[in-house]
Amino acid sequence: MLKKTKNPTDVDIQTEHASDKIGSQKPNGERIEEKDRPMKVSDELKDTVMGNLVQKMKNPPVTGDLIEGPVIAIDKSSVYIDLAPFGTGIIYGREFLAARDIIKKINIIKRDAAKIVDNTHDEGYIELSLKEARQALIWSEAESAIKDKKVLDIPVKEANKGGLLMEWQGITGFLPASQLKPDHYPKVADGDKDRILDELKKLVGTRLLVSIITADPKEGKLIFSEKGSEIKEKEKMVSKYEIGDDVEGVITGIVDFGVFVKLEEGLEGLVHISEIDWGLVDNPNNFVKIGQKIRARIIEIKEGKISLSIKQLKPNPWVEAAKKYKKDMPVSFLSSSRILSLSPSATFG
Repeated sequence: MLKKTKNPTDVDIQTEHASDKIGSQKPNGERIEEKDRPMKVSDELKDTVMGNLVQKMKNPPVTGDLIEGPVIAIDKSSVYIDLAPFGTGIIYGREFLAARDIIKKINIIKRDAAKIVDNTHDEGYIELSLKEARQALIWSEAESAIKDKKVLDIPVKEANKGGLLMEWQGITGFLPASQLKPDHYPKVADGDKDRILDELKKLVGTRLLVSIITADPKEGKLIFSEKGSEIKEKEKMVSKYEIGDDVEGVITGIVDFGVFVKLEEGLEGLVHISEIDWGLVDNPNNFVKIGQKIRARIIEIKEGKISLSIKQLKPNPWVEAAKKYKKDMPVSFLSSSRILSLSPSATFG
């Protein structure tokens, strides 16, 4: 095993004052923590190369910090990393076994990142974890991808009734069905979960352009969205439309809550069930069919999404009723009249 020896050029790192102990208080009343301790070197070493280096450096690394240094030795059960001027880092035991696949790819002199898991090793080494460091770096990269709105090309590994499972940098993430592009969204009538799963399974093995929208390392949660990759393109297409425009389109999907209408290649609008007809709509399938050409009116444009209304292009029966009937006007019913249906959203007296 590589033994750690005291080098004549090693620098003793001290605190500014003897009273600056961990847990004591600063003059302003705050507690002194590990990273708050100012660094100081002895007078005889101040003007040396090492002394100048130490004075310019940040405080000594502590447990939980990510550090980087060149690999200086690898044996059957340990990896040694130079962390000058603070000492030598070691990856061994459980951490060595956990990072075997990573260690196989490591070369001497190559700089590598590791995470400090203990700095109280019996022989003075700083104990490190490559696996934890890699995980931390990957989560950091995920956060940067969110900030930069980076688009990633990732294969679909599995599907469940809620969406798709995708693996990125060794971390399994989730792409909810609600975050799929219209072309990939499972447009299943009646919301049958088994049929939705069948549609999602068709995407397994394909590669999708997605962006990361949530990265939570504590929860191990990585959430993708296919919509993010097309936002700019869709915003450009949507910018051609305005609220109140009457448009033509083709019905591409019918679901419980409404119908999807293709306005142009790559752009769809949604007609909510309440905007299909002025009367009660229990089942959208009774009003439209897949492939049917329709006219609709744009009633809302929000976040790149277009909401449409079919009924807005039809005469409003309630306007005519308001002209025909006045408040407190007595209404008589013929004996042959019969109730066809009751609306839970209205009360008649």
